Amino acid sequence: MSDQNAEANGSLLADSRLTIARRDIASLSREKTIVLALIIQLFIAAFSSFLVVGLTSLYDPGSVEASGIDVGVSGDVTAELEDAAAAVDGIELTPYTSKDQAMERFQDRSVQGVLHAETVDGQIQVTATVPQGSIESTLVIVQLRSVLEELERTERIDRSEFLETAPVSLPAETSSSPYFGFTYTVLVPLLLFLPPFISGSIAVDAITEEIERGTLELLRVAPVSLSDIVDGKALGMAILAPLQAILWIVLLGANGIAIRNVPALVLLVAATAVLVVVFGIVLGLLTGKRQQAQLLYSVLVIGAFGALALLPEHLATVAAKLAVGSATTVTTATVAGVAVAAVVGYAAMRRYVTRIDPERF
Repeated sequence: MSDQNAEANGSLLADSRLTIARRDIASLSREKTIVLALIIQLFIAAFSSFLVVGLTSLYDPGSVEASGIDVGVSGDVTAELEDAAAAVDGIELTPYTSKDQAMERFQDRSVQGVLHAETVDGQIQVTATVPQGSIESTLVIVQLRSVLEELERTERIDRSEFLETAPVSLPAETSSSPYFGFTYTVLVPLLLFLPPFISGSIAVDAITEEIERGTLELLRVAPVSLSDIVDGKALGMAILAPLQAILWIVLLGANGIAIRNVPALVLLVAATAVLVVVFGIVLGLLTGKRQQAQLLYSVLVIGAFGALALLPEHLATVAAKLAVGSATTVTTATVAGVAVAAVVGYAAMRRYVTRIDPERF
């Protein structure tokens, strides 16, 4: 008879935890900020193949092929600048007899920029003028930088015979797609790690709102302990992140962005979610105030994420290497370490909760 009662109580507790988790998840539909964040993530993942082109232009303006950029050039080094510009695609130099004439053409927008170059004490000094505060100025600056780098390279070669020591050889040029780098080093980590941070923030709200409204005491009237209440809330929040990660990975795949090592990535996201949710719940229990707990959560989590740069591989790097299929032993060990830390952190939270005096709420 006692065994049957124990089984019934265990089933009741399990159902209570699930009920609490379902209630918290259902309440998210009333949080407009959270819903908006989820919609934005969904939009990015669903249309990533289109968005990545525009986002890459912000991440690396040099990846955008500029065409028809006309730059006026003046001074006594015009020929050298024209030779350097010939090696750069998407830019044309128009020589002018004086800087004032070039600036006049710039003012009436006949040219998009001006380069005035002259030799002073054996050195070439270049003054560049570009449009102010626009996307056009960014593209012009990128193109002018390429021209000046080519001029510098040419001058180094021409003057190498006058050097007392040989200059260091330049590394071999490599060709890589900025879209590939942006997708796997920025877009994928962003979509994978943003859900855990949101889950932790929701966990803070879930605990502090119960305390501030006095509904935590009402929950304890039911045959569940404070530990069971915390378990239910942690379950509801921690499960959201890996589910979102799976959905984002599916949508990225549908856009032609191949993601490898999916199980390891989902494990990494799930472990990270558990860690931040545990941290959020403990902060909520310690402070009991929503604004105070949210502020501490935001500052400390961002600081902790930055401090992870001290690891052999940052979590963002781990996610990128897993997604691209170039995981190393350190990568695998980092995933395992985060998973172990999540288990230890959850156990520590449970132990802390059992020692809390329920009457304080």
